[in-house]
Amino acid sequence: MLLDKPVKTISFTRPWRSGRELAYIEQVLDSGRLFGSGEFNERCAAWLREHAGVPAALTTPSGTHALELATLVLGLQPGDEVIVPSFTFVSTANAVALRGAVPVFVDIRPDTLNIDERLIEAAISERTRAIVPVHYAGVGAELDAILELARARGIAVVEDAAHAIGCRYHGRALGSIGDLGCLSFDGQKNVTCGEGGALLVGAEELVDRALDIQAKGTNRSQFLRGDVDRYEWVELGSSFLPSEITAALLAAQLEGVQEVNTRRLALWELYRRELGSLQDAGRVTLPTVPPRCEHNGHLFYVLLDDPAGRPACLRELGARGIEAPWHYVPLHSSPAGRRLGRVAGPMAVTDSASARLLRLPLHPGLTD
Repeated sequence: MLLDKPVKTISFTRPWRSGRELAYIEQVLDSGRLFGSGEFNERCAAWLREHAGVPAALTTPSGTHALELATLVLGLQPGDEVIVPSFTFVSTANAVALRGAVPVFVDIRPDTLNIDERLIEAAISERTRAIVPVHYAGVGAELDAILELARARGIAVVEDAAHAIGCRYHGRALGSIGDLGCLSFDGQKNVTCGEGGALLVGAEELVDRALDIQAKGTNRSQFLRGDVDRYEWVELGSSFLPSEITAALLAAQLEGVQEVNTRRLALWELYRRELGSLQDAGRVTLPTVPPRCEHNGHLFYVLLDDPAGRPACLRELGARGIEAPWHYVPLHSSPAGRRLGRVAGPMAVTDSASARLLRLPLHPGLTD
């Protein structure tokens, strides 16, 4: 039933503020050093390195840039193949396709909506160079099985941990467990600087290569360490550093990650409790978080029992001032996915989840 008078919008997401953002930005402006190799980029990289427990963490202008940097670090070539879920944001596959490599789409699990690790082996070919598990909603994919398979085949693992700041799998930070891990800090993430990201380097042997590529293909990091007497162009690279203003905003946010995640988890649990009766009645399916996973309350979704009911549900929520978007259009059935990728097997779970999913408002500005 539509309401007669306008109602206040309950926004799907709003950025949280620690209270230090403006002071840090002022500090950068006062310093006159706005380019990307300053104090706040170093502070963010050190924070991420310490909290993830990795040899190196590199800040990037976006999560998309982190994925693209990862493909350069791996040296992907035209014709190589990379296994990805179809149920993910386009950047996961775009980063692969931009190197001339082929994203190979695999179906997802019905419980966590992460890539189904049981289907990966059948998708591997002699051209497979990497597997990119996406940790949907900050819930870890089945990394034990994925890593065991990848190590046996000499295949790299790149974690797409865009949703997963502060999340863990068997006690280890998501993004730190594979060879490389990619984080996002865009406007919808728990920690945001508008646009920003990071590449976590878990494999020690990839650290220098990653630093060289981030520094426009120069060995600047080795020069600053005193390992070489000059820095020069040594590698294919690009400008993968965010500005100091962006890093200052991110530093203020990272310092409050525990506070923001705690509040989001409390709201997530409230949704879970209050919507339990709908799941018991078979009307919706609520998120699953395996015991081995610690998530961050990044998003709360419901899977409707019947996709035909979603348009009416969206209209009713909208009429009540509630922003509740759906999520990904499957990449395997999109125009670019059909042209640039390869589909490995049926995609029944992906297609079903995409048609039935709704995301509910979730941010620290919400009251109980």
